[in-house]
Amino acid sequence: MNSVKLIPTKLKGKISVPPSKSLAHRAIIAAGLAKGISRIDHIEYSQDIKATIKAMKALGTLIEQHEDHLIINGNYTFSKNNMMPGVHIDCEESGSTLRFMVPVSIVKENKVRFTGQGNLGKRPLDTFYEIFERQNIGYIYRENILDLNIMGCLKPDIYRLPGNISSQFITGLLYALPLLSGDSIIELTSPLESKGYIDLTLSILKMYGIDIINHEYKQFIVRGRQEYHACDYRIEADFSQAAFYLVAGALGNDVTVMDLNMDSLQGDKATLDFLKAMNCQIEEYDGGIRVSCDQLQATTVDASQCPDVIPILSLALALSQGQGEVINAKRLRIKECDRLSATVEELNHLGGNVQEYEDRMSFRPVTELKGGMVSSHDDHRMAMMLAIASTVCQEPVIIDNQDCVKKSYPGFWKDFVMLGGKIDGSNI
Repeated sequence: MNSVKLIPTKLKGKISVPPSKSLAHRAIIAAGLAKGISRIDHIEYSQDIKATIKAMKALGTLIEQHEDHLIINGNYTFSKNNMMPGVHIDCEESGSTLRFMVPVSIVKENKVRFTGQGNLGKRPLDTFYEIFERQNIGYIYRENILDLNIMGCLKPDIYRLPGNISSQFITGLLYALPLLSGDSIIELTSPLESKGYIDLTLSILKMYGIDIINHEYKQFIVRGRQEYHACDYRIEADFSQAAFYLVAGALGNDVTVMDLNMDSLQGDKATLDFLKAMNCQIEEYDGGIRVSCDQLQATTVDASQCPDVIPILSLALALSQGQGEVINAKRLRIKECDRLSATVEELNHLGGNVQEYEDRMSFRPVTELKGGMVSSHDDHRMAMMLAIASTVCQEPVIIDNQDCVKKSYPGFWKDFVMLGGKIDGSNI
């Protein structure tokens, strides 16, 4: 593995984090479904975003890739010449690409093969399989390996889904159903988790001309025969990436995060609320947001609405006074790795005192972390959390597979060094 050795040192300076991956996925798909030409600005070509670009191209969308923007022409999406005799969509390791594109790919009669890498084949797709069986859509899949073949098309229907599944299933349907020949309803049979992600979906759909009636997140009424309208859009900065630097500030680093939209609908903006509850001071400083803290105080973090920031918030909890807890965290087990187990394992390797349960973690306070050899578990968010942890360790931290950050934040190590992070023997 391509390991990296970090020498403990404090970070200092200003940083602009990458654009929101969640919003980029959504904007690319919406623009690809629109008749006309759209421009998407503030693009970073992470592996996940490249997977969604390739997926829309497979459906016939014309996409020009420039250094920091896309020109997307949706006039040829779903054109028969581009889709016969079938479509192959390689999702790489992107769960968003997979779950968004499954419904979108069968808006029209189609034969589609979905493949992917890593743990993506272990992520459950039963919600879609139940829909396929009810609507007589043909499908074949392999256990634990993403190799899914679908033949058929979606039909207007009443779609009943549990609210505690990944919101990605709901988003995929919200994108596809407006293009069907009749009206549909999505009914949630239990309370919705990850509500912030649905807010992002609804906001992008509205921007591109799609009208969804939202009844208190319990029922979504989707009129059929709608049309997406081309729209130019600039993607805002990503709060899930900003969380690493915001927590770094809480741990005694001096980092100002630039270009954050404080009115954002991103669910990971809750990072700021959790840090306030942990006794942090949050101030607008020199045009950005700066977090500082005299002594972190433990709190309870509900993972259901913001699962992606749990590893980095867990680092803060590990160094807080009092007994902290992360609850409703079961879904972390089906991310790029079992993030619940991995977070506990690696924080304890560094000298933390964290206990793992089926759907939660508990934290007993420690005054310092020691350092040592740790594993990223081939998970970008684990690697970045461990990098921030190195700034408060007593000894160097050696992380395996530094390249896994390319999934969401290809420039992470460059930015880490720019802020003063020390990498031993680095060629970064």
